Amino acid sequence: MKIGPKYKIARRLQAPIFEKTQTQKYSLREEYKSRNKKKFFRKPKTDFAIQLNEKQKARMFYCVTEKQFAKYAKQALIKKTNSPAVNLLKSLEHRLDNVVWRAGILPTHLSARQAVSHGHFLVNGKKVYVPSFSVKSGDRINIRQGSKQNKLFNEMENKIIETTLPDWLSWDSNKKELSVKEKTFKETPDLLFNLDQVIEYYQR
Repeated sequence: MKIGPKYKIARRLQAPIFEKTQTQKYSLREEYKSRNKKKFFRKPKTDFAIQLNEKQKARMFYCVTEKQFAKYAKQALIKKTNSPAVNLLKSLEHRLDNVVWRAGILPTHLSARQAVSHGHFLVNGKKVYVPSFSVKSGDRINIRQGSKQNKLFNEMENKIIETTLPDWLSWDSNKKELSVKEKTFKETPDLLFNLDQVIEYYQR
């Protein structure tokens, strides 16, 4: 998936949604620009514009195409369990490329997406090539034997140790294996987007 100029997109959406925009250098740069920028009167955003902006933040954060994201949102609205926002969050978080990124195995969503599509990962012993593959509770994720010597995974164990895993993932250092645990998802303050606004966008 081609994203485009990440700094410009993050600035337009007013959120550091990419890994490279979550650095101190970027925040200082934005602070400097905002101080030296001429002040212009801007009309307040409409509800639609706010909802669209939140949708784009979430979509860019997970590196998902418009078509895929709309599919997740519509499925979230149909499900009767939990709220639509929580259903959407679970669908996005359970993507295999996101799981690999969350674990700290690879540094960005895009690099995780590419590694999955190249067949570097096994889910329950079976090779998976689809980044959007949805993992579920009890699934076990390993690096394929033939891929373990790949330079992508040279510092894997150190990176996983340094990464704070979400409470629905666990790492077995002996088996070199990620496990998905049953967990109730909920929106947290550290999310860079408002999923309720996203759901309202698709309820129009």
